[in-house]
Amino acid sequence: MEKEDVRTSSVLRVSYPPIGELTHLDEAREAIFRKVTWRLMSFLFACWVLNYLDRVNVSFAQLQLKQDLGMSDAAYGLGISLFFIGYILLEVPSTLWLEKIGARKTVSRIMLLWGVISTSMAFMTSPTQFYIARILLGAAEAGFWPGIILYMTYWFPAERRARITSRFLLAIAVAGVIGGPLSGWILHNFNGLMGYRNWQWLFFLEGLPAVVGGVVAYFYLVDKPDQAKWLSPTEKKIINDALAADARTAASKNKPAKQAHKIGMALRDPRVYILAWGWSTVPLCGTILNYWAPTIIKQSGVNNVLHVGLLSALPYIIGALGMLVIARSSDLSLERRWHFFACTCFGGLGGLALTTMTTSSAAAIFCLGLISVSYFAAAAIIWSIPPAYLSEEARASGIGIISSIGQIGAFCAPIMLGWIKTLTGSLTIGLMIISGLVISGGLAVLLGVPSKNRSDKQ
Repeated sequence: MEKEDVRTSSVLRVSYPPIGELTHLDEAREAIFRKVTWRLMSFLFACWVLNYLDRVNVSFAQLQLKQDLGMSDAAYGLGISLFFIGYILLEVPSTLWLEKIGARKTVSRIMLLWGVISTSMAFMTSPTQFYIARILLGAAEAGFWPGIILYMTYWFPAERRARITSRFLLAIAVAGVIGGPLSGWILHNFNGLMGYRNWQWLFFLEGLPAVVGGVVAYFYLVDKPDQAKWLSPTEKKIINDALAADARTAASKNKPAKQAHKIGMALRDPRVYILAWGWSTVPLCGTILNYWAPTIIKQSGVNNVLHVGLLSALPYIIGALGMLVIARSSDLSLERRWHFFACTCFGGLGGLALTTMTTSSAAAIFCLGLISVSYFAAAAIIWSIPPAYLSEEARASGIGIISSIGQIGAFCAPIMLGWIKTLTGSLTIGLMIISGLVISGGLAVLLGVPSKNRSDKQ
């Protein structure tokens, strides 16, 4: 190829200026994507904080909820797992529906439904109602996470997605940092207010903001760059050209998954199942962190519920910092497999160490911090892999399938941990099993996903 042809194949699809102006163009392009990040991702970040706050506040509520509703640890674990029934069944349809009607309507619908269901959990009076509420909550939230992953592909080219995903996943850490102290404060101060128990106030007060967020989402979000009134025509062109360059690079690659334009063909692609297995082990770390961390901290010798809430924020801070470092390294090197494997090793080691460090709160928090790093960083990295293999037409179905199948681990882990704790009085055996599974997920991605033929690898 002639030198001039190479120089006109940039993501801007225009001829390069003299070398002295190249830095200026790069800075302008960075400014545009910063603008998009600030405008869209900051709002979605807040939505994800509310999502995770409403999903995992049950881990604090259960400190009193189990007694009031007459539930054992096994029954609590079952209730946690039932969330994923509706979540798994509706994950793919919800993601495909987002592709059809857009993110604005989809995010608004999801937030309104989960907000209403979460607030209604304040009025539960039996384990059966707890189980029903968890199933409905999972069905309402289905498609939110894979939908946002798909939505990012409409705005950001491949080389930016791990960093953008990692920033988005910071919302889980923020939910943990905010949710722990907030939940502890509500439980400590609201018991008996107006005749309601503290866990009832917890569900009610933390569910209402999602209802408000759903209304705001309908008027705030836009589906694609061409619809954004806050972007100039030049800015829209730069974004669209960057995405078009991604599509051309992907089309030039010869990889089997590129032919998976339909759900049936995606289901026949073995790479989808490898990524699903890798993803399914990531929520196992989340199960420990999101649903059992308050119990683990309390069993380490911390009895005050407010102190449990405050200390539970620390692992999330550790995980957030670790995720930012690892995701940046992965993006700069455009290497995903080894980074993902390293993350799963952190989680496995943290889980194993936790089995022998249950009497020291400092040691327990350190181990939970390792699990947190694994949870956040592994999620940020693995979700940068499917868009690099799947064509634009296959992304919605492929991402939805991977997310849906991958939630099987999230469904099974709480039941297993709750049953083992009820049977043995300890989480030790369950933590050992989860640690082995997490590392196996890292090995599956490392050995099963080739490093070549990726659309983000130039």
